[in-house]
Amino acid sequence: MELINKLSALSAKVQQQAAIINTEEATKNAFVMPFIHSVLGYDVFDPQEVAPEYVCDIGTKKGEKIDYAILKEGVVQILVECKKIGEPLNLNHASQLFRYFHVTNARISILTNGQTYKFFTDLDAPNKMDEKPFLELDLVDIDENVVPELAKLTKSAFDVESIINAAGELKYVSQIKKLIAAQFSAPEEDFVKFFASRVYDGMITQKVRDQFLELTKKATNQFLNDQINDRLKSAINGNINIPAPAPEPQATESAEDTDVKILTTQDEMDGFHIVKAIIREVIEVKRIAHRDTQSYFGIIIDDNNRKPICRLHFNRAQKYIGLFDEDKTETRHPIATVDDIFNFAAQLKTTASQYQ
Repeated sequence: MELINKLSALSAKVQQQAAIINTEEATKNAFVMPFIHSVLGYDVFDPQEVAPEYVCDIGTKKGEKIDYAILKEGVVQILVECKKIGEPLNLNHASQLFRYFHVTNARISILTNGQTYKFFTDLDAPNKMDEKPFLELDLVDIDENVVPELAKLTKSAFDVESIINAAGELKYVSQIKKLIAAQFSAPEEDFVKFFASRVYDGMITQKVRDQFLELTKKATNQFLNDQINDRLKSAINGNINIPAPAPEPQATESAEDTDVKILTTQDEMDGFHIVKAIIREVIEVKRIAHRDTQSYFGIIIDDNNRKPICRLHFNRAQKYIGLFDEDKTETRHPIATVDDIFNFAAQLKTTASQYQ
């Protein structure tokens, strides 16, 4: 089951059971442990992998405990602090995480109430937990943009350096998105003034500000609708969530005619070599092959179309890399240059590992 399905299953459980969960301990048992075990893939029944009530002495404070420590080869990697479902999460709730973070090897900490998960690291100062999370997940309102980043924290794909490298961008993108959302729903005066000053030639009086407050709301709503419509058009045109077709039937035209229509470009071959360099860590190089078609350049295992790694859609001005999930459903991601393929190294390795 792919990660989004696991999250959706846990989301349904949270929505069904939250009302009857009254304690922090019940929250841990009902929601947090399934998240660690089923979603992230760590064995909550193995204390060498997931240590509950993890003790970490700090100065004169002895015997204080963190709810869970997730370990790899005996070294703490992730700290988890839990609160009761429905309880708001703020910096006061993270006090133990702040204290433990700098005295363990953990680079990731999680604050959760079973529904909301806030992920922290040490971007602002080494070995000191940031005050703002770099990633947030709400199981009742799952942002699918978060899922690929969450995948990097799973046991099978855990790569702390990759996570930290991406954390800075994620943190600030998340904060900017919140600001944009707030401005779209309730524009502040400076936001309204910014647009009014660029489209209105007269003096910006209070009456003009009031007028442009409504106009700005209307314009931002129309802009969002336009974006949604463009997204739907892209889906209809086959740009996202494209099921992998069955193996291609034998062509009725001659091989000679087909070869004339298919031209393998240097970018496609460069992309092939990049993908091969990435996945050689998990699969033998001699098993990695490619097939060029009129619509895409496919990278496969064992020269078998039933074992796709990815597809390079380089025949138009906008390049895409098509990645496959466990159900062999392709999702296309726009890239600016061939080198951007390196940004998808974790997903490519995960796909390749299925064919070991």
